[in-house]
Amino acid sequence: MTNPAATARLAGRREWTAFTVLLLPLLLVSMDVSVLYFAIPSITDQLDPSSTQQLWIFDSYAFALSGLLITMGSLGDRIGRRRLLLIGATAFGLASVGAGCATSAEMLIAARVLLGIGGATLMPSTLALVRNLFQDDRQRSTAIAIWSGAMTGGIAFGSVLSGVMLNHFYWGSVFLINVPAMLLLLVLVPVLVPESKDPAPGRFDLASVPLSMAAVLPVVYGLKEIAAEGFAPLYLGCLAVGLAFGYAFVRRQRTRDDAMVSRALFRGRGFGAGIGLNTLAAFAMMGSAYFTTQYLQLVLGMGTLEAALWSLAPSVFIGAAAPLSAALAQKTDRAHVIAGGFVLAAAGFALISLVDTDSLWLILAGAGLLASGIVSVMSLVSDMALASAPAEKAGSAASLLETGTEFGGALGMAVLGSLGTAVYRDDLAGAEPAVRETLGGAVATAHHIGGPAGEQVLALAREAFVHGMQYAAWGGTALLLAAAVAAAALMRGIGTPAPPAARPADAPGLPAREATYN
Repeated sequence: MTNPAATARLAGRREWTAFTVLLLPLLLVSMDVSVLYFAIPSITDQLDPSSTQQLWIFDSYAFALSGLLITMGSLGDRIGRRRLLLIGATAFGLASVGAGCATSAEMLIAARVLLGIGGATLMPSTLALVRNLFQDDRQRSTAIAIWSGAMTGGIAFGSVLSGVMLNHFYWGSVFLINVPAMLLLLVLVPVLVPESKDPAPGRFDLASVPLSMAAVLPVVYGLKEIAAEGFAPLYLGCLAVGLAFGYAFVRRQRTRDDAMVSRALFRGRGFGAGIGLNTLAAFAMMGSAYFTTQYLQLVLGMGTLEAALWSLAPSVFIGAAAPLSAALAQKTDRAHVIAGGFVLAAAGFALISLVDTDSLWLILAGAGLLASGIVSVMSLVSDMALASAPAEKAGSAASLLETGTEFGGALGMAVLGSLGTAVYRDDLAGAEPAVRETLGGAVATAHHIGGPAGEQVLALAREAFVHGMQYAAWGGTALLLAAAVAAAALMRGIGTPAPPAARPADAPGLPAREATYN
């Protein structure tokens, strides 16, 4: 797989073209997180799911994705990341056909599970392949910055694309649109993307597969339910079960030579810290999204499509943030740039804390600053974590980063969402249960009451929601400022640009990248 006599070289047109192809599955996987936002009313009308089935139509994808990321990253290191990508693309395409042609809620849920399994193969495979396509530090940083921006943009674009498709086609079209993209991927990847894998992976540890799933799934489920329903013994029990299995999983990885998660990953100083900071960044991103999406629709009264289109406005900042931060990191200590990204995101939360019940531009500005700072952080810490990990373990490294993102997102919605909900319910302590439970319930109740009385109920509920959002924003601001201090301390000196004479492209005799063109 490798030729020690060769010299590492700068990536050329072929590598950048391959990278462009690898963005395609990333966009589709991230879009599938939000693609059902508009389609669910049509699905409800056609398939008549129960309330529980409707919940699983949404969540089955995320659960399958998060539960299998670690397994698929390790599997890609063993059988080849390109091969796993092609297998995943095939599964994702077939599952998209199944979802688009579903004739029952059960069939759609099963297809969504298969989509999650396919997504779990695609996400770590693409990031690991990017790691091996670009050996030059500067090029790799730029590529991962673009990758991070594309992932964030895909989630926002998915809901808008869903709305546009549903204006012209039936609900299954939001899934069938994946099929031609997957076919294109199956044609282009074997031609343009080099295979890479661990040349000496050892035996695959089958027992770690259920252990990893038992560690991840109960925690993600518990956090999601706490965000939606509040604290309850069942959800706290799920967290406890997941943490217990997580402890058993970590112990197994520390004592086995053929561990699914290699101990070699954590020998690099930037890897563990990078995963931790990436998790905090995801916490802030999803925690803020929990409020901003509801604010646009339920406080400002926008329709779903209008709210989705407005939510794209911060993408203008995101598109420039990651490449700019990558360029800055090539000229100075990356710890300072990462800390600056956290401070920028904290400023975004601070702006959100000033929002009232009619502050469209203020919340968009706050969301734009926050997203720009977070995407900058995520791109830099992902690059540093991958660069510090052995190239042969790139799949496992990428899967741990993605799993941290899933954990952070779920935790952000649970913690900040619970804080905002507690304030909301306290402000409406004397209101009827439907109004006090959620803002959505308050809107429905106000419309049912009608007239001035309904308007008064709606105004009080909106003010209470904004009050809760302000408290959550203050909490987010404090957390991100603490993360900035931690980043400056933990990441100092890691990834500091080397003098030109020491750069890989100028240093003969270094190993070439661990990849081959077939």
